[in-house]
Amino acid sequence: MSDLFSTDEKPMAGGDFRPLSEVLRPKSIAEVVGQDHLLSDDAPLGQMLLQKRLSSLILWGPAGVGKTTIARLLAQTTGMEFLPLSAVFSGVGDLKKAFEQAEKYKQMGRKTLLFVDEIHRFNRAQQDGFLPYVESGLVTLVGATTENPSFELNSALLSRARVFVLNALDEVALNQLLDRAEVHFNQENAFENDARATLIALCDGDGRYLLNLAGEILALNKGDKITAPQVLKFAQKKPQAYDKNKDEHYNLISALHKSVRASDPDAALYWLARMLNGGEDPMFIARRVIRMASEDIGLAEPHALSVCIAAKEAYHHLGTPEGELALAQAVVHLACSPKSNAVYTAFKSAQVLAKQTQNEMPPKHFLNAPTKMMKELGYGKDYQYDPDVVGGVSGLSGFPERMGQPKLYAPKDTGAEARILPKLEAWRKLRGG
Repeated sequence: MSDLFSTDEKPMAGGDFRPLSEVLRPKSIAEVVGQDHLLSDDAPLGQMLLQKRLSSLILWGPAGVGKTTIARLLAQTTGMEFLPLSAVFSGVGDLKKAFEQAEKYKQMGRKTLLFVDEIHRFNRAQQDGFLPYVESGLVTLVGATTENPSFELNSALLSRARVFVLNALDEVALNQLLDRAEVHFNQENAFENDARATLIALCDGDGRYLLNLAGEILALNKGDKITAPQVLKFAQKKPQAYDKNKDEHYNLISALHKSVRASDPDAALYWLARMLNGGEDPMFIARRVIRMASEDIGLAEPHALSVCIAAKEAYHHLGTPEGELALAQAVVHLACSPKSNAVYTAFKSAQVLAKQTQNEMPPKHFLNAPTKMMKELGYGKDYQYDPDVVGGVSGLSGFPERMGQPKLYAPKDTGAEARILPKLEAWRKLRGG
């Protein structure tokens, strides 16, 4: 279905029962709102249209922002036949028919724009099936997807198509659409300012949702000013776009993690609430929060890990909604803690070094010598029991003898870790490091 609309079309005689988003579909690129970064004369798609030379492309963006509409208008502007398919309802047989139809258009001297909505729903083999027809020029492929093409589309297909990112519609674009809806019903300024703001907030950047909802409200309006409470009474909030296994899942957990890392408890709480509202598994969040404590806080705040483990246990015992507060407490604790990735970085370096030197033996003074032969080989020689040494540190090296004294752990001068730094420097001097 389309998303962005024209104000020319009026209800058909006898009543037009199509959704308003379909009735007000744009008839030209100039009527499309919110995507100027792609469609203006100096933008990538705008340049293609000026030259009337269209290559295969993927339109990636959220629902209701104009992907289908733009594809139709690309065909119209370049004089191509528009051949639409939906990956939700189409199979191999439908693809075969589409390519046969494109061949007929070619014999008639016409070019074909093959539009595939929800293209990510085709499996890998089906996606590969497009390649020979795209390469031969039989079709210009325009795919639409709400999912990240990098994850959902074959690399071979991506290498033959440019990816264009469509934005969720901003407040300016949504107000334009609402103006068009009011004009269509001859009810200019029907919505009070608060009602407009409420309706725009409810649609969350989705122009199709906004127009269809506005159309239903305006159709029932008797000419009075529409208030915010009336909008809320009539409307149900648009469901949050959240897929626990796809792009939004990773986008939001990334935003949560990086807000904590940036010491922004307000943003961290916001992303935590977004994930919980979207139906994310709280135990997944709890595990990631524990990871944050080790990766980004470390020994700068040694109690952070305990706080996060306790939050996980609290949620496990209390469940939703009571246990969610424990997760919120852990997230705020991490965001407000001093940050250090020194342990994380040191362990990564240790893993690399361990792979490079995996056959090295421990130093002989750290090896036990239960037999006479082992003692003669020097096992355990000169070993000192550190708790009995003045200062509690003997200065013996724990690395294999041929490796010297690599430095892996570099404490940050922040939080509790700052107190480790001078002690570590003194211990390394004892070891000759």
